[in-house]
Amino acid sequence: MFGYRYRYVFILLLGLYSYVNIIFTGGDQLFGFTLPTALFVGIVVLLVLLVWEVNHFIQKQLDFLSGVFRQKIHPLIIHFALSLVGVCVVAVLPVLLLHEFYDVGKPLTWLPIKIALGFSFRINLFLHCLNAIVFYMNKYKRAQLQAEVLKKQSIEARFDALRNQINPHFLFNSFNVLSTLVYKDADTAARFIDQLSNVYRYLLYNQDQKLIRLKEELDFIESYLFLLKIRFQENLRVINDIPEEKKETYIAPATLQLLIENAIKHNVVSKKDPLEIRLFVENGTPEVNKLVVENNLQPKAVKEESSKLGLRNIQSRYEFLVGQRAVEVIQDTRFTVKIPLLKIHPELPDA
Repeated sequence: MFGYRYRYVFILLLGLYSYVNIIFTGGDQLFGFTLPTALFVGIVVLLVLLVWEVNHFIQKQLDFLSGVFRQKIHPLIIHFALSLVGVCVVAVLPVLLLHEFYDVGKPLTWLPIKIALGFSFRINLFLHCLNAIVFYMNKYKRAQLQAEVLKKQSIEARFDALRNQINPHFLFNSFNVLSTLVYKDADTAARFIDQLSNVYRYLLYNQDQKLIRLKEELDFIESYLFLLKIRFQENLRVINDIPEEKKETYIAPATLQLLIENAIKHNVVSKKDPLEIRLFVENGTPEVNKLVVENNLQPKAVKEESSKLGLRNIQSRYEFLVGQRAVEVIQDTRFTVKIPLLKIHPELPDA
């Protein structure tokens, strides 16, 4: 608040208001003696200005000061405590200057100093009340903005299940395979059409779901892999080592499909260099188990253009669901993605 663009207008108005209030309450002897009106107004405005600028200076140092106190003390408390010290100094300054350069006709006593301190402390307390209101209003606005961003990410992720996860290349390749099968093997072509419809039915029915049982995702993956195996034959190997008891946990819809597609997109899949993808569960704490999707690394010589939206969307969805950076990506001799398995279906905010 103290860095407000038009703060000097506010300081002037607050100074004039304080002067009127002083006169109204019979406090024109603020410094223990009578002063000309113009000088008195000027001193009151000066006191408000000094109190404000002391707080402005402290506010600019708050990031450093919060780090010193390791964020154990609320920054508003740090600010207010330090402002009391600063106000003690600036409140006495006008009184000393008056006695030094203006013929007041009286020796300096503690009374005008105490009155000036009391006035300055009241101004300081008023400004800090306003600052606390502004602080929490800004915090509330930031929380609202973050909620809107997460809401938007969730909505985008659901649409990405259709737009990015089953991309036009996959659809184009599927139709190419189908056109070949129709003439060569009618029975396989019929099964291919059936499995292709299962894939799109799953995506259409579950695009609005935030979570789905792992068992349902694996059933969907079987249909998806059938389509891929027609195209890649034994050059693509997917090993499912997920135990039966873990299939009642929950994951985000189409997560496995996207990660398998990602592995195929970025690696060579050939008879000489088959791509092996393994699905298994990594046991962590009793509360957290992780679904692991791992593949051998054999990057394509000519890399496909990638927007990296797929993996980023998974990470964004799990940040929304779990509230932290829950997806772990590791690349060394193999490419590994670890995703938390949720034991229960949490109550989630509407997207």
